[in-house]
Amino acid sequence: MEQPIGFITAVDAVTRHVMSARPDAPVRPDVPQPARLAGTRRLAAGALRRLADQIQPRPVPASPACRT
Repeated sequence: MEQPIGFITAVDAVTRHVMSARPDAPVRPDVPQPARLAGTRRLAAGALRRLADQIQPRPVPASPACRT
């Protein structure tokens, strides 16, 4: 080995990586993030719903029964 500090650093990094998967490893809880753009989402969803209602095809009227 020409660079012993590189070997020591590599062993330390591998040890940390291997030990991080152990059951007694430190756990950091996930912090819930506040919903961003929730109002904008609601506004866009409402606008798209109104647009869909406007362009939705109307049902075909029932044809009169043919009597013979």
